[in-house]
Amino acid sequence: MTIPIAWQPDSDARARARLTDFVRQCGEKDFAALYKRSVEDVEWFTEQLLRFLEVTFDPPYERLLDVSGGVEWARWCVGGGFNVATACLTGKDPAQTAVAWEGEEGTTRAWSYRALKVMVHKCAAGLRDLGVRKGDAVGVHLPMMPETVAAMLALARIGAVAVPLFTGFGPGAIAGRMNDVGAVCLLTANAFPRRGKVIASKATVDEALARCPAVRHVVVVTRLEHEAAPMTGGRDLTWESLCERGGDSSAEKTGAEDPLLIVYTSGTTGRPKGIVHAHCGFPLKSAADMALNFNVGWRSRIGWITDIGWMMGPWLIYGGLLLGGTVALFDGAPDYPHPARIWAFADRQNLTVLGLSPTLVRALAAQGGEWARKYSLHSLQCFGSTGEPWNPDPWQWLFETVGEGRIPIVNYSGGTEIAGGILCDNPVLGTKPCGFAAPCLGMAADVVNEAGESVRGEVGELVIRKPWLGMARGFHGDPERYLDTYWRTFPGVWRHGDFARIDEDGYWFIAGRSDDTIKVAGKRVGPAEVESVLVGHPEVKEAAAVGVPDALKGSAIAAFVVLRNGAFAPELEEELKDRVARELGKPLRPAFVVAVRGIPKTRNGKIMRRLVRAAWLGEPCGDVTALEDRTLLDEIARARRS
Repeated sequence: MTIPIAWQPDSDARARARLTDFVRQCGEKDFAALYKRSVEDVEWFTEQLLRFLEVTFDPPYERLLDVSGGVEWARWCVGGGFNVATACLTGKDPAQTAVAWEGEEGTTRAWSYRALKVMVHKCAAGLRDLGVRKGDAVGVHLPMMPETVAAMLALARIGAVAVPLFTGFGPGAIAGRMNDVGAVCLLTANAFPRRGKVIASKATVDEALARCPAVRHVVVVTRLEHEAAPMTGGRDLTWESLCERGGDSSAEKTGAEDPLLIVYTSGTTGRPKGIVHAHCGFPLKSAADMALNFNVGWRSRIGWITDIGWMMGPWLIYGGLLLGGTVALFDGAPDYPHPARIWAFADRQNLTVLGLSPTLVRALAAQGGEWARKYSLHSLQCFGSTGEPWNPDPWQWLFETVGEGRIPIVNYSGGTEIAGGILCDNPVLGTKPCGFAAPCLGMAADVVNEAGESVRGEVGELVIRKPWLGMARGFHGDPERYLDTYWRTFPGVWRHGDFARIDEDGYWFIAGRSDDTIKVAGKRVGPAEVESVLVGHPEVKEAAAVGVPDALKGSAIAAFVVLRNGAFAPELEEELKDRVARELGKPLRPAFVVAVRGIPKTRNGKIMRRLVRAAWLGEPCGDVTALEDRTLLDEIARARRS
């Protein structure tokens, strides 16, 4: 069945689009012609993009693209000098608002570009005085607030590598990531509010850092007037004292390919993956997608409901500031103290772009459309959406009930490893519910079968056939795992790990993950990470974790455990759920923990999570010939029915 187009831009909207200006700059007749040329000649396209974004290099780069080490290790703007913090703060109107902020409790603040620059310089000088140097890793465990923006830019300014951390993480997740990168410093808040409760983030960090001997300093930002965990002498200092020390705030001479970020995401096996991004990669891809797909430019006001630990946090900061826009931050539960909270935020901040996840929209839709009508969305030009595939009903609710059929939903899909989007709607093409109008410019996307052959009208693997500016510069400390994960299924071609299809009109649809990664409310977690926490309990011998459908979150975690003594009291089930929530964060608390006789495995010991999930959901299991004990699947199926 053909899905009809739900929204079409009129001629005025097309004329106003920055994408139209870019098509004209490139000398092409329309988007289709430009897209074709952008993937046939990615160097030409990238040169045009850098010109459009007004990016300058000091010194100029010697070579735009170098694939002498293989396409997997493509290097961009080789020999060029580029510091993203300098680029974000140069050439902007000093009086314009750079960062606007609202807290859950109703507190608001705003910093101009002038004020942001002052704070970045002070923070940079303070960090340098603490001994943080170029290449050092620093954790950023802060809610979305102005100091978070200043910290991210200050770290870039001195050439340090920011490691954003999800504020919902427990101590185990924080410690694992800080030890993996050898972090020397961490920034956190004393506490922050969620649904009216106080989250004692400093106490969580203290527990984590008891396992992190390399961390020498902790900078504490006062988010709430709340008695936080005690300050550790010689290690801890306040944000204010950090910004009062040091005198050298000069920008480090960073190269375009110098590391900027290590953003963690989780895979299906082993420890979380630290995705490495460079100064000229992640920020410029973010800005390009923002400008061309979301029509963000000078004085645009863009807000996205996100966390600094999700790639959309850094994406929002770098992209919005590079383009001279206003970055609007919201810190809190977006439906508290009432379901209209996020619409009030959009109204008060005069947002032109509001980014939401399908999970959040499902929760808001359940409260009814009358809440959305309490506030005006007159300034809003589009909704943004990413994090997971849509279901039709919440998509229609957002478009028709909230947006009244006039505000398009710009669907956006890519990932941390991409630094932005592979697929996205844009201001010059119509949108279909739950779909994508086209790949992003410069992204040589394709859908292939198991043999790597292009297919249309059927589900296949989403791949990318050419390098792009924002591509990951590998996994921190694990190049072989990076190659195994993305490049070796189809040699020389990036396999993203999503199933996708292209319909007869050329629109794209994501059909879900092709691996076992679990995505809860838009946040990815590897099953191995959940399993490690469960097996850490003295009563648990083995564990397997899978994602299962959830009406509100999209997916929830179902965990299966083999006990040492065979007894499984209800108290133990709750204890195991709480253990995962404590170590990995409350959003990742399992919906089910089920005791089983054994975990289905292949004869060589590999856990077959795909079959575990199918048995639990009552779906066909397919080929089970490799299993060591097929009766374990029957036991899982019976447990679900009981």
